[in-house]
Amino acid sequence: MATQWSTRCKQSAAFADMRFRSTGDSEDCLYLNIWTPANAKPGMKLPVFFYVYGGGFVAGAADESRYDGASMAKKGIIVVAANYRLGNFGFFSHPELTAESPHHASGNQGLFDQVAALTWARDNIAAFGGDPSHITINGESAGAFSVSALTVSPLSRDLIVGVIGESGAAVDGRLGPVPLKTAEASGVAFGQKLGATSLAALRALPADTVLNSDAKSSPGLGLVIDGYLLPQTLDATYAARRAAHVPAMIGSNSQDMFANAVIGTDAPNVARYRAGIATLFGGNADTVLKLYPVASDADVVKVSTEVSSDHFLGQPTWKWFDLHRQSGQPTYYFRYDHIRQPAIGIPAPSMPIVGAVHSAEIEYALGNLDVAGITPLYPWTPADRQVSKVLQGYFVNFIKTGNPNGPGLPEWQAAGTSDMPWRQIIDMKTTGQPMVEQARFRAMDALPPSQ
Repeated sequence: MATQWSTRCKQSAAFADMRFRSTGDSEDCLYLNIWTPANAKPGMKLPVFFYVYGGGFVAGAADESRYDGASMAKKGIIVVAANYRLGNFGFFSHPELTAESPHHASGNQGLFDQVAALTWARDNIAAFGGDPSHITINGESAGAFSVSALTVSPLSRDLIVGVIGESGAAVDGRLGPVPLKTAEASGVAFGQKLGATSLAALRALPADTVLNSDAKSSPGLGLVIDGYLLPQTLDATYAARRAAHVPAMIGSNSQDMFANAVIGTDAPNVARYRAGIATLFGGNADTVLKLYPVASDADVVKVSTEVSSDHFLGQPTWKWFDLHRQSGQPTYYFRYDHIRQPAIGIPAPSMPIVGAVHSAEIEYALGNLDVAGITPLYPWTPADRQVSKVLQGYFVNFIKTGNPNGPGLPEWQAAGTSDMPWRQIIDMKTTGQPMVEQARFRAMDALPPSQ
């Protein structure tokens, strides 16, 4: 049994709610954590839950307390959470790096780390009581981008029996994977800023120099269509019917982004809203204003939150869901609506909280409102515990059976393939409803590139 947490991968402080149990970061960081039920023994063939953390591909670690696996292990599940490299350590492309690769690929090193950990779990998890043929993957935010990519990659899609994605997807679009040549050009530009015009010069730089430059310049790090791990886009892979043929549970939060992404910090009024939409969407502004109308100043914060949340992650997450459900696999969609109390000791956001903020569902889904040895960051209420009981129940059932439904839980219908799919609203009163926002998601997806 491990006696201490491994170091996390090199990163700068990025998010105030990340609570690490590791004592520092290092390039020596590719470790994984395993939690097992107390009675687990080799050969028991328990279902395996493989978790990929979020953090914008620049922060995060498998030792964060909200990803603790003890609660899930008590439900009869083997939990695996693995570190992967971040920033330019994990997602750096360069022509010389591509040339020296036997696969003529570069840029997805962090994703290769995830594939290696997933493959290791397949090869070794039986020794911990797990079933190597029953692995469900899950991730939130950058973790959801990752698991959507793992669902289509030829290196990983045959290793899984199910996928859960929360607020993120590596579909075509503003945040989607970029072509290899584009990523290589970003890598060359990054090196030039540091006076390192060759791969050898880049490798000679101290790790902290690379890390500090990572934080000061944003070279567009993310997933890459590298021709090997990701031979083609997620959209094209689904069109070719090459994605994993497995059940999926996909969704996003009602406030994945704040209103100030549209209206800035000015007083919320209709004129500022219209100006913000024009800035964000250019020649598509009139169409967006029709999809997201405001009748008065009183509507501006709420509607701006909807626009920013949809534009940031809601619509891309829906698109992955839509591609997956059209493949004929059982697909369950959710919107997480539950609003938690403000964090203890962290300044409140400047904009009002009108929904469930980005990443708010994690502790509820994994049963981690309380983690041994950790002082809670939020003042949990009985309502929070009820929501967690339901959401974790859905996760546990899906991990075990590919279906979130079970005794004591509100019925959750699979989405189906109709023009009005079904989705579950997760809140104090969890209920299923037609997905009325699908029409605007589809319309947003059809918009031409903004000018």
